Amino acid sequence: GKHWTVNEVRALIHIWSDKNIQQQLEGTVRNKRIFEQVAARLQKFGIDRDWKQCRTKYKNLKHEYKSVKSAQDSGSTSKSMKFFNELDAILGHCTMEQASKSDN
Repeated sequence: GKHWTVNEVRALIHIWSDKNIQQQLEGTVRNKRIFEQVAARLQKFGIDRDWKQCRTKYKNLKHEYKSVKSAQDSGSTSKSMKFFNELDAILGHCTMEQASKSDN
């Protein structure tokens, strides 16, 4: 598919940072319906992506984030990525949140 622009990725991350979307994504593997919602919300920004493209981009970003994060955790600063801070705001808490899920 065509390359994602910075604005498109920003919009995707913006939607992804929605607590409601995050909860849905955390709670499921079969997430086509969620990504259809994401794609529909992107359309409101004038971004034309189908749910598969959204899911693929989401997976790629998540994967890249995790590899940068684990590199940093092991003391390496050579690895970085463009949207690390934005993703860290969303994903940085996830590992802790899974652990504390049983509390609420």
